[in-house]
Amino acid sequence: IDGTVVISSLHGGQTFVYNAPRANHRFPTASTFKILNALISLEEKVILGKDDVLKWNGHTYDFQDWNRDQTLESAFKVSCVWYFQELARRVGAEKYRNYLQKSAYGALREPFEETTFWLDGSLEISAIEQVEFLKKVYQHTLPFSESSYETLRQIMLVEKTPTYTMRAKTGWATRVTPQVGWYVGYVETANEVWFFATNIDTRDEKDLPLRQKLTRQALQEKGIIE
Repeated sequence: IDGTVVISSLHGGQTFVYNAPRANHRFPTASTFKILNALISLEEKVILGKDDVLKWNGHTYDFQDWNRDQTLESAFKVSCVWYFQELARRVGAEKYRNYLQKSAYGALREPFEETTFWLDGSLEISAIEQVEFLKKVYQHTLPFSESSYETLRQIMLVEKTPTYTMRAKTGWATRVTPQVGWYVGYVETANEVWFFATNIDTRDEKDLPLRQKLTRQALQEKGIIE
């Protein structure tokens, strides 16, 4: 499987890169953009917190988990596209353009459609850039309020053990060939924070679990998680 994994520490100045050329190559952000999208939506008050509900529109989607009312937290966990498209309509293209620039987030191709730009390839980012962006999120150096950061921190939680806490988001870019699977996030240990970004070519849905599996293997090899 063709892919890349980038792991970088916050304090120790260590960065590990598997497949450097690919790590610097930009791919569609897909649902990894929900990290920044959540911050923007919270900041613009188009959603008022992790438990704020949007009503399901009754349209039947292929993903069963999407076919119900969603909170920000549930929509983030199941990567519910319609929920974030509704938020995008409320935010509007001009504000996105502004926030993307301020956040130095990947590359946006103009003109773009405000409800699909993160899905259709208009917005691309590399694994290296994902890691740099996540560091800024963690350090609160982007133009967002403490409450927006705190809500994001809560909804990104994937795993908590006595020795580490993992926060992350998956992505699946289906409108490119080959399709690309993403897994990005960070792991907090007792004395360090490790940021990671993985992307792989995905031939079909069966390859999707490899996003997390390969990331976890790499983190285990570095002794970051068990």
